[in-house]
Amino acid sequence: MTLTGAATPIWYVTFEIRKRGILPKQRSPRETRTFATEAEAKIFARSKLDEGLTVFAGTINPHSPKRLVPSSHIYAWLADEAGNEPPPRDDQE
Repeated sequence: MTLTGAATPIWYVTFEIRKRGILPKQRSPRETRTFATEAEAKIFARSKLDEGLTVFAGTINPHSPKRLVPSSHIYAWLADEAGNEPPPRDDQE
């Protein structure tokens, strides 16, 4: 994991890495980077999406409130410039 600046990382962004060479296909190889702010995480996530990679993000434990942004919700998260909390999921009520 890579730390950004001197602040404690709160956010992570994980992305699939592309297969290189002729080695047998690995199982969903991924790389994760950590960030001190949600804004930094969003900038990085957008850059990886622009490369055509699958991306997901979230907060690092024990940060509260816990956030998990699955790849299916990344575009909505990036569009949420205010960083507002999404409504609770049905399974969290």
